[in-house]
Amino acid sequence: MQSIYIETTIPSYLAAHPSSLADIAKDQKITHAWWRNEGVRFRLYTSIFTIDEAGRGDEDAAARRIEYLEGIPLLGIPAQLSNLEADIIQLFRLPPKAATDASHLGIAILSKMDYLLTWNCKHLANAVLQKELMDYCNYHDLHVPIVCTPETLTMIES
Repeated sequence: MQSIYIETTIPSYLAAHPSSLADIAKDQKITHAWWRNEGVRFRLYTSIFTIDEAGRGDEDAAARRIEYLEGIPLLGIPAQLSNLEADIIQLFRLPPKAATDASHLGIAILSKMDYLLTWNCKHLANAVLQKELMDYCNYHDLHVPIVCTPETLTMIES
């Protein structure tokens, strides 16, 4: 069974009230359908970084986000994570407010996750950044997770 690292945008989309913006509402529906139909076909993992981010903000919304994460195993924080985070921040040119994105990606790499599931298409699920990530990981002999959205991660029935 393949493994997936669940990044914070996933429980955020699951727990949010339906958006009035058509594109976001569509992505929320896709996320709910994926969670119901596809999520059971994978081993799901997350980290303390996701728990921390999901727990911020409005208490009711945070509680709904955390509820989706209950029962999902937390990956440990590898010793080499801080060096990898620094490299990812530089490689992806992440602004300081997006530094946790490097943490998510770093844990997915070091834990050899098959996929990192996210709706963060600016800093994570971005084809240009994916190419840079592949080059970096290949050069440093690191595992390369596929960074994708629920819309693109669907098991094909045989």
